[in-house]
Amino acid sequence: MKLTSLLLTLCFSLTVFAQDYHFGKVSKEELQEKFNPLDSSASATYLYKYRKSFYEYVEPSGFRLVTEVHERIKIYNQEGFDYATKTNRLSTSGGSDEEIRNLKAYTYHLVNGKVEETKLSKDGIFKTELSKYTNEYKFTMPDIKPGCIVEYKYRVNSPFIYNVDQFVFQYDIPVKKIQARFEAPEYFTFKESTRGYLSITPKKSSQADKIKLTSRTSIGRSYSEDLNFKKNITEFDLNNVPALKDEPYVNNINNYKSSVKYELSYTKYPDAPIKSYTTSWSDVVNTIYDNSNFGPELNKKGYFEEEIDALISTVSDPIQRTTLIFNYVKNKVKWNGYYGYGTNDGVKKAYKERVGNVAEINLMLTAMLQHAGLRAYPVLVSTRQHGVPLFPTLEGYNYVVSYVKINDGGMLLDGTSRFSRPNVLPFRTLNWQGRVIAEAGGSTLIDLYPKQTSQNSVFFMASLSENGDLSGGYRSIKKSHKALSFRERYIDVDRDDFIARLENNYGGLEISDYNVKNELDLSKPIVESYKFVKESQADIIGDKMYFSPLFFLKTTDNPFKLSKREFPVDFGYPSKMNSKIVVKIPEGYRIESLPESGGLELPDDLGKFIYQVSGTGNTIQVSVLHEVNSAIINPAYYEALKSYFAQMIEKENEQIVLSRI
Repeated sequence: MKLTSLLLTLCFSLTVFAQDYHFGKVSKEELQEKFNPLDSSASATYLYKYRKSFYEYVEPSGFRLVTEVHERIKIYNQEGFDYATKTNRLSTSGGSDEEIRNLKAYTYHLVNGKVEETKLSKDGIFKTELSKYTNEYKFTMPDIKPGCIVEYKYRVNSPFIYNVDQFVFQYDIPVKKIQARFEAPEYFTFKESTRGYLSITPKKSSQADKIKLTSRTSIGRSYSEDLNFKKNITEFDLNNVPALKDEPYVNNINNYKSSVKYELSYTKYPDAPIKSYTTSWSDVVNTIYDNSNFGPELNKKGYFEEEIDALISTVSDPIQRTTLIFNYVKNKVKWNGYYGYGTNDGVKKAYKERVGNVAEINLMLTAMLQHAGLRAYPVLVSTRQHGVPLFPTLEGYNYVVSYVKINDGGMLLDGTSRFSRPNVLPFRTLNWQGRVIAEAGGSTLIDLYPKQTSQNSVFFMASLSENGDLSGGYRSIKKSHKALSFRERYIDVDRDDFIARLENNYGGLEISDYNVKNELDLSKPIVESYKFVKESQADIIGDKMYFSPLFFLKTTDNPFKLSKREFPVDFGYPSKMNSKIVVKIPEGYRIESLPESGGLELPDDLGKFIYQVSGTGNTIQVSVLHEVNSAIINPAYYEALKSYFAQMIEKENEQIVLSRI
């Protein structure tokens, strides 16, 4: 077995070595490949990924950042079709735009033993303005079928010399060959930060380069001279990079992909002073706070003073004042869906037009709280989708919320969510730590994960018929983030569609008398109730009946399937699920056997599971408690957590046996 694997790897390596990675040189062998020999589960594979980022001098504006990209992707099946679309986010600011040039793209097929190509047309290229500062450039390759190869290359010209995209070396599909190169003139000093679990050893060197400068004399004659300098080069060359498999309860898988980030720290040109960019979190905070779209917006208060003064005139308690202002903002201004820690059109316009982006709403909220005499501060946040800012960078944050310090405690607030409450932030913001910005420009970290346990209590009463059908009533009480999540899914959607999805989730449940209480009263828990009928909930064999007493509520699939996990398990918040189930068995049957009651515990009080079952006469009672006491579980506990869920599922699926009297 070991010899077979060794020979397979050797043959695969020799194939990689023999391949031609020049653009357009797609081989028959690549097109004939039915699956990745080292990962047969892969729906696609990067046959080749190349990226070169370097600085190019353009008179009279100076250096610009250039990135060249070349990618060749093998698509094995329909699941891999997503890799036929490439999306780029391009920055724009004050008339300076990043732009894509020299795009060449083809799809290749093997037809009657010959390689045929289809060129990307203009119809497959889409440009969209996402915000005032971001454009999206996307293209979708033509003629996509299982077995095809797509290949493209292009160049990105950027006037933003500090904005070097992260070099990523690991993806959710395998990479057979990846080459990357970063060149920077000696005038630029970068901080280099790495992340991920893949071993990467770059090759570093330097070489001489020169710039041809053109000048004019006082009489209009032009002359040129060479400016010699050194450029620093970092090269990466990797083969057979495995896919980083995603799994449930990951805040953002990109946080754990092996990568290198270059952050421009400062520039030092000949005979010129040092110009700093980002060298510390203090620099980052000061840069953000001083930006006209952030700090100055907090100082604008005239547009709301009259309304807020009237709102809080009879209230002195700081918590009540906070709640009044928070609810006022949520009802006054609607979120337009745009992220960002800077305003687009400003707080005054957002207030007047009753719609704004994240920054406009939450900077407005912070300013109102400050006006009310409260110690309120903006908090920079990186959303779960954006990733975790491990190192000082202007790109590390993409969101802002508000924080109010009251006595020894405090409240985190997000006015973009209609259904959020103090310290119950939307799930998108529950991402490690935020950075609280004080008046003087200093900052402190604050934990964004809630300490309060979110609860869901279920009460379930049902009768089992002699043919195995189940009918009864369901009632649940949801609190904190469980209630927030429900409201986001339930309110503003068609009621019939919501019930249909619920019936689907439970495998064909028939629901009637569906009712929800307190849907808009955020101070109270959500109370959900309905009647149900579900067929074939017991197996009848001879004169015996078998069923799990949790029926369609039982857990059937372990979310943790990896043999080893090197990144944390992120539940988002602590939770508690408490279920009380009462089942009336059919006439003519008696209880023959019940599962044993029992329990499980995770190490270090991270969680527990308690299962209790009893039966008297024609009634069975079941109590199930499942607690997860920490929002984040370290990967060191992964094996224990995986085993815990496996045993919990096994217990929930144990069957009761009834026998005919």
